[in-house]
Amino acid sequence: MIWTNDPHRLMLVAAMAASYGLVCLMPYLRQRRKRLAAARAKAEAAASPGWIIAYASQTGNAEELANQTLATLRLAGIPAQLSELSDLHAADLQRAERVLFLVSTYGEGNAPDGAAAFAGRLMTTQLPLAQLHYAVLALGDSAYQQFCGFGRALDSWLQEQGAQPLFARIEVDRSADAAIEQWRQQLSHLAGTSDAPDWSAPAYQPWRLAQRVLLNPGSAGAPVYHLELAPPAALPDWQSGDLVQIAAPAAPDRPREYSIASIPADGAIHLLVRLHNHADGSHGVASGWLTQQAQVGDSVPLRVRAHRRFRLEDNATRNLILIGNGSGIAGLRGHLKTRAASGRRRNWLLFGERNAEHDTHYGAELRQWQVRGVLEKLDLVFSRDQLERRYVQHRLAEQAAEVQAWVAAGAAIYVCGSLDGMAAGVDAALAEALGRDALDALAAAGRYRRDVY
Repeated sequence: MIWTNDPHRLMLVAAMAASYGLVCLMPYLRQRRKRLAAARAKAEAAASPGWIIAYASQTGNAEELANQTLATLRLAGIPAQLSELSDLHAADLQRAERVLFLVSTYGEGNAPDGAAAFAGRLMTTQLPLAQLHYAVLALGDSAYQQFCGFGRALDSWLQEQGAQPLFARIEVDRSADAAIEQWRQQLSHLAGTSDAPDWSAPAYQPWRLAQRVLLNPGSAGAPVYHLELAPPAALPDWQSGDLVQIAAPAAPDRPREYSIASIPADGAIHLLVRLHNHADGSHGVASGWLTQQAQVGDSVPLRVRAHRRFRLEDNATRNLILIGNGSGIAGLRGHLKTRAASGRRRNWLLFGERNAEHDTHYGAELRQWQVRGVLEKLDLVFSRDQLERRYVQHRLAEQAAEVQAWVAAGAAIYVCGSLDGMAAGVDAALAEALGRDALDALAAAGRYRRDVY
């Protein structure tokens, strides 16, 4: 009790308490600023209908292009409102003169997370939109059967409501430059300016393949490799959750994206690459080159791309539930490295693979984090280690009460890994545990984020 009379110690305790309070308050203030900015934009749009730029992005490409579209319109002196698609309501569409939709497709034709509420709320109804002129930029991947499926469905629905296209839908296959340039040209024509901002992505830089290690020798699944790439000069800045784009020599115009499994403090970019095998025995263009053909020491054309929908951002001070399978551990590893560096200990990882003996990627590191207290809870699920197939969503369903408790205490949920099977199964398990409306509300608040492929 003697120290409580020491004014210096009292001042130190007060300062520490004030600092902690400020740290806790910052996410709330950021969210409040975003809500106020959105409200101002809505009020301005209501006063002057003008243009709306609506985006629906899963990995950030559509959002980035939407911001470039906004910059082009503003350069021409055209007032415009930028909005995520799920934030738009019937009254917004009926009031607007022109809407430019930039939307990606999630999996086989589904709406991405940022459009699910819009699709469920409006695209299942009839809505007179005869006054509306619109355009659609649909982003997709032709490797999927339902290429640009959501963009096509949105375009069809708009036309059924009487809306009139400003020009034909433009479809983009894996960020193809030619299609994006076509959108830019149409936009410049509409805006009456050719002096548009530079839309070009950062140039690829020659990174050096410094290390490649096979992580799962003897596995029943395809080989998985840990790669380390050293920068050509100064290390660029990135955040956990971000991606890299790699241009394989055989297909330089169709970059392959990978989750970054490291943080800048590691001094290199770490990737987890699974070798993709086609039915005819050939390898995936990018994965085959990175894991079989390129040699250690070779140059790899690479650029870093921000993936804001999977960054920690306002969730940096929250507890985290991290869920993934297979190579999805890469994106989750980046977040765990960030948490370890910042001293955030309330982290729960649920990870699934085939066999514990061969497929516990980064197992030693996970166990070390568990011992150090970085991982408060670790659930590893191996589908083929017992007669009955068990997946990460089964373990999640069994721990529904714990999920409820973590979310009630403010936790955010991050999911990374395969779209087929895992992502849908995890989403269903979370909806069962929390309720679909509650889960949708978490997604809208940025507390349920996914990087699935």
